[in-house]
Amino acid sequence: MVKISGGKVSLLMTVLITGGLLQVAQAAEENLETYTLDPVSVTATRYEKRDVEVPASTVVLQKEDIKKTGATTAAGAIAQVPGVTFKSFGQNGASMGTMINEAIIRGVDNGTLVLLNGNPISWRGKYNLDEIPADSIERIEMVKGGGSVLYGSEAMAGVINIITKKKGTNSVRVGFGNYGQKDVAVNVGNEKFRVNYNLNKWDHAVRGVSESDVTYTNSKTKKTTALGTTRTDIDDVKKENVGLGYNINKYLTANYNYYETEANFLRYWDEVLGTETKKAKREEQYNGRLYTTKQHVAQLNFDDQVWKGSLFFNTGTCESDGPTYFLTSGGKTNGQYNTRERNTTYGADVQHKWELNKAKAILGFNYKNEAYQQLYAGSTATSSDYSRHNWAAFGQWEQNFDAKNSFTISGRETWTTGADRGENYSNFSAAGQYLHKLDDENSLYASVGQSFIMPTFAQMYGSSSQSIPNPDLKPQTGTNYEIGWKKVDATHAWKAAVYHIDITDNITAAWVTAKQEYQYTNEDFRNTGVELSCDINPGGMYSYNWNLGYNNPEAKSDKKGYWDRKYGRIQIGGGIGYKLNKFRANINASFLGNRVQTPSTEHSFDTKNWLLTSLAATYSPTKNSDITLTIDNLLSREDVISHSSSTYYATPINFLLSYTYKF
Repeated sequence: MVKISGGKVSLLMTVLITGGLLQVAQAAEENLETYTLDPVSVTATRYEKRDVEVPASTVVLQKEDIKKTGATTAAGAIAQVPGVTFKSFGQNGASMGTMINEAIIRGVDNGTLVLLNGNPISWRGKYNLDEIPADSIERIEMVKGGGSVLYGSEAMAGVINIITKKKGTNSVRVGFGNYGQKDVAVNVGNEKFRVNYNLNKWDHAVRGVSESDVTYTNSKTKKTTALGTTRTDIDDVKKENVGLGYNINKYLTANYNYYETEANFLRYWDEVLGTETKKAKREEQYNGRLYTTKQHVAQLNFDDQVWKGSLFFNTGTCESDGPTYFLTSGGKTNGQYNTRERNTTYGADVQHKWELNKAKAILGFNYKNEAYQQLYAGSTATSSDYSRHNWAAFGQWEQNFDAKNSFTISGRETWTTGADRGENYSNFSAAGQYLHKLDDENSLYASVGQSFIMPTFAQMYGSSSQSIPNPDLKPQTGTNYEIGWKKVDATHAWKAAVYHIDITDNITAAWVTAKQEYQYTNEDFRNTGVELSCDINPGGMYSYNWNLGYNNPEAKSDKKGYWDRKYGRIQIGGGIGYKLNKFRANINASFLGNRVQTPSTEHSFDTKNWLLTSLAATYSPTKNSDITLTIDNLLSREDVISHSSSTYYATPINFLLSYTYKF
């Protein structure tokens, strides 16, 4: 692992940079931007509602919030949300094909549904949040605690709805940073039409992002031998996006996006042990993998506040390709690893809303076709195609008993047809929510809701040469119980929640050491926790936010037979913002404590707490231009940012300096 600098040097550099920019801005007059602490939320109820009146745990990141984080993608913004544990494999959101960067909500690692403008963009439970550029986002709405009743399978832990800008902007941005970072963005548009292009690259390698022990288990003697350790370097990371949007009229909008990512993972011997690997040498390459994803997303959305409907089409390929120089037994080889798959979904969603005397009701229907293709490749001798039709009918009734009390009941029936081998599923889920308004800006709520997840084709029939298919997987079902409090006034927005999650047959991937393969199995999961957060915007030069949470996520599988801890118990985060006319800056930090890493078949073990820090500072010399400096990992900490037995480290301190011109 190459350390760019120590924590004290990094902190001193940050202070000097920030201090210098502050001196430039001191002579300027104060200029406050419009910002609301009580935004409107749509995702939690499927219609517009003040966030303080939503009987669920919600987070709304407005475009100003996203700017404060300095994030260039949706992933960077979501990673700092209270109750979210973000899993990453490397710099710039580099993912390993289907091993994606995950937003883990309340410890549930298999239950985040990602929507784009209310439409699903996940592919077989996977998603690429690092693909979606922050420039294109109007706001991000997150509902924690399950959303299957309104949105179907995959929403076990919650829903992330990324809502893109309708109006086009005109701007150009160029940036550069260490590790060969390059950032280019072009946005063109008006009230009717918008086009955007984004390119972000890391051309130079980050050394030692991962360390792994290499062991070999003899299938006959069952004896396990330690062969050594390897490290992984990542270079040539690229994310590219092209987006188009057209407002046909005030109710109807069409959107198209193309996303492409690349990441090159190079694995080397760090230490060689035993006679099994006597031919290996330190620093000799173990293997290499180039991971590529390409995804097309098209949508047609209609909303006149009474009828809401959408048509969506998503298709994409995911490929891994590269040389293999050593077998799992430690012997040398000269092989080529190559897998490819295509995932396609298309469908429609329609709902109608009624507003009665003291009630609101919605009734809706949706359809989604899922198709999974394992394509011919170097490591795949045959191809396979699987598909199924997903159908659902849902409804919700909100009854206002008086000005202060209301109750909402929701239900959803989901069923599939046309699945291979007749592996069809059906599920009915229900939820109930109670809201009591202490006053117009202060509310209490209680909720209970059921959720479910259907097994994906890749889990049932295999997704690679290292994946053992399990067509007998059971659907994952669970219940979320929660009570909460929300209060908002002119300067403060408070939120608190206490929750308990029970999940039966949680679908998880277990590593089988003897076969060096993954096998999908069912396990049980539970978590109890408390969250408290506050956003403070007094209207002056400074703004603040902080959050803290305590939870205890645990899982029990047949292989372990006991409740084993996962992730971390303590989460603390926050930030400080400063703005004075032409200058604004924000420092953010996220701490995850009392952590463990959790192997598939062995007991969890303690690991180092993480403290992730970032700085985003912008100076605007004119109303049409911005100079922005973002710095991640200010203290250059060597924190482990993975949660399984594999160890992945945070990227050392890194910066991006960019210039934006608005025309």
